[in-house]
Amino acid sequence: MSQFIDVLLPLSIQGSYTYRVPPTVEVSVGSRVLVPFGRKKIYTAIVVMMHDRQPVGYEVKDVLCALDSHPIVRHPQLKFWDWIASYYLCTPGEVYKAAIPSGLKVESETNISPNPDFEEETPCMLNEREKVILDFTAQRGRVQIAEITNATGFKNVERIVTRLLDMGAIHVSERVIDNYRPRTETCVKLTIDQNDEASLHGFFDQVHRARKQEQLLLAYLDLSHWMSKSKAPLEVTKETLLKRADVSAAVLSATVARGIFATYKRAINRFDSMGEQLIQPPTLTEEQERAYKEIHQSFRDKDITLLHGVTSSGKTSIYMHLIKDALDRGQQALYLVPEIALTTQLTRRLKAVFGNRLLIYHSKFSDNERVDIWRKLLTSNDPCVVIGVRSSIFLPFSKLGVIIVDEEHETSYKQQDPAPRYNGRNAAMMLAAMHGAKTLLGSATPSIEVYYRALAGQYGHVELLTRYEGIKMPLVTVIDTKEARKRREMSGLFSLELVKMCRHALRDGEQVILFQNRRGYAPMVRCKECAWVPQCENCDVSLTYHKHTRSLTCHYCGYTVQLPALCPTCGQPGIEIYGYGTERIEDDIDSVFPGEKISRMDLDTTRSKSAYDRIIDDFSSHKTNILVGTQMVTKGLDFDAVSIVGILNADTMIRFPDFRSHERAFDMMEQVAGRAGRAHKQGKVVIQTSEPTHPVIEFVQKHDYKGFYKAELKDRECFAYPPFVRIINIYLKHRDDAVVGEIAVRYSNVMRQVFGTRVLGPEAPSVGRVQNLYIRQIVLKMETQASMSKVKQILRNIYEQMINSDSRMKSIRLYYDVDPV
Repeated sequence: MSQFIDVLLPLSIQGSYTYRVPPTVEVSVGSRVLVPFGRKKIYTAIVVMMHDRQPVGYEVKDVLCALDSHPIVRHPQLKFWDWIASYYLCTPGEVYKAAIPSGLKVESETNISPNPDFEEETPCMLNEREKVILDFTAQRGRVQIAEITNATGFKNVERIVTRLLDMGAIHVSERVIDNYRPRTETCVKLTIDQNDEASLHGFFDQVHRARKQEQLLLAYLDLSHWMSKSKAPLEVTKETLLKRADVSAAVLSATVARGIFATYKRAINRFDSMGEQLIQPPTLTEEQERAYKEIHQSFRDKDITLLHGVTSSGKTSIYMHLIKDALDRGQQALYLVPEIALTTQLTRRLKAVFGNRLLIYHSKFSDNERVDIWRKLLTSNDPCVVIGVRSSIFLPFSKLGVIIVDEEHETSYKQQDPAPRYNGRNAAMMLAAMHGAKTLLGSATPSIEVYYRALAGQYGHVELLTRYEGIKMPLVTVIDTKEARKRREMSGLFSLELVKMCRHALRDGEQVILFQNRRGYAPMVRCKECAWVPQCENCDVSLTYHKHTRSLTCHYCGYTVQLPALCPTCGQPGIEIYGYGTERIEDDIDSVFPGEKISRMDLDTTRSKSAYDRIIDDFSSHKTNILVGTQMVTKGLDFDAVSIVGILNADTMIRFPDFRSHERAFDMMEQVAGRAGRAHKQGKVVIQTSEPTHPVIEFVQKHDYKGFYKAELKDRECFAYPPFVRIINIYLKHRDDAVVGEIAVRYSNVMRQVFGTRVLGPEAPSVGRVQNLYIRQIVLKMETQASMSKVKQILRNIYEQMINSDSRMKSIRLYYDVDPV
């Protein structure tokens, strides 16, 4: 009887596909197989079910081959993927594509090669462009369409290739590409059998006059335990051998030429050895010990507990003790952080305690490094702790005991594009439940929803409201920028009061953090003669000026042009720069604080894995004393010498048109304020704003989270926002504004027939066109007690109904954002 399997493909398609398993192929649930899909594509699929039920109504294709002898996905990962796909309204294939490192997804790429038997039936059968492409493929043998486009400069190469294919002039083939490249090291071995004493004596005879070669041979015998006949010799790396013998690589090459040694490569795991356990977790203070015991007590009754600890209260020390408890029980721990920058600083502290049991996982690692971490977790059930960003929840844990979500309020835990648009915090809680593990949520400014559930008793709740060693919360000064400008007490974006405080701190050997939540040099460029403003060609936004590259860039799609010397509209040299981004602030600091060394932390300066390390190391070691940054600097960084924090423009955060804007503004200001005064001295914070009496500013000034929470909760209840309702945003995108507008109105009307007044919109968002796609947004507010599974099934039925009733719907890009942040 034939065996069949259902597989999951890394594509945005619903459901699984069935393939026949040839008798020579062995598979198991969770293993990878190569399967054909469509006319010529080959994909890596994950086996989700094995059975003997042959599908009817279509021809079943065969599996090409199995890629694994053991599964690469273990229980309960497939169940977890299904939950994410269901809850966040996407396909399991999209979850699979996001979850698995690219190096584990072997795919095919289309190659074009000439047909050697092709002959023109008539002299003018091929036009000039077809001849050029055919000649190019003949010269190269096998090429891709992108190579042809780059070499010829032709547009619409695909159309020309299609004509050549129809004529039989070329062949199209698929070449399977495996992106994973294991790390290797060179090893050395003797070219004789271990029991061949005669040949070994002959080797010594050959090298007895070459002292260094003789040293090398003796060193190898020692390192490999060659003379121990009871077991096979140990592998010896080239690096270890040369170091032990104290000789150069040229000496080894000489012995290889004599036929004494041979070299070979072996694959190694990049994370087999990451250091040794050095110290115990830090001793807890009396307050920390109380919180630690209360967390354990809470875990007896609740699977999820919130640790509400003010900034610099020592939450990380408590986390380390909880992780150690899990490791001592033989379990694994996951430590989630919202930003890669935090892994840089925390890694050193955790490695000192947990040594080679610590693994780091985030997107700045190369794909090969991520594959090695994945394989290490698959092949070892040893207790370990993984520190990483939201994607770490997809790793193949086997004995997960505790998940710690640090800075749980952070919006960085929410994946935006592409799907799955999951929240790493919420998904982590579900993952822990599937493993029977506990989840600890930690924050100085808990999200409104989490704090609401903690006070309602759904989660455990532990407070740590005093700073480490009794350090006072920073003193907050508010500068009214409108009044300061009237009194001419502003220099650009810097108030004289802020400048004075910074100078005193720098003079005393202390450090300063300046926060501006906008990158680039300036957010706006305008011609003073005709008011021309450069716009993105693909999006409905103005371009941001970057002085370093003298370019104008769209921060939505990446479109970039050079800043013109003359206005392209009026032809006059009247182009001026308005506003301040982090790049401009960094530039201006040279004139305000001459001679001071500056670091900048934003998306533009942290594009590589080492960039975070370099910036943080320079600031920690006082190579730089002023750190300018976007919201990256607000998230849990710990610098002992920072005494002044300046929030240069609080207005842009408060005025953002979103129901969460006040929560985000309070969180960012309170968190960045917490970077000040972390070691034996009360810090100072300066908030510059044109609205000094705004309630959010006043709550930050008092460090009054509970007061802010009560006021915000009252507004949320009045206007029906989370935590009193659940929100699903439905986005429709199309290249034609009229089409997407009409479809969105019809779509919302159909939704109202079911959901009534719970449906809001459609409306164009604040940026109504991105990457040449016009956007409409529909908001669905549902009661918290409503069955979300039924809601989502209704939404799927509405979509299918629209597809069947309007053919244009097939060209609409539609997606859902569940629980937007």
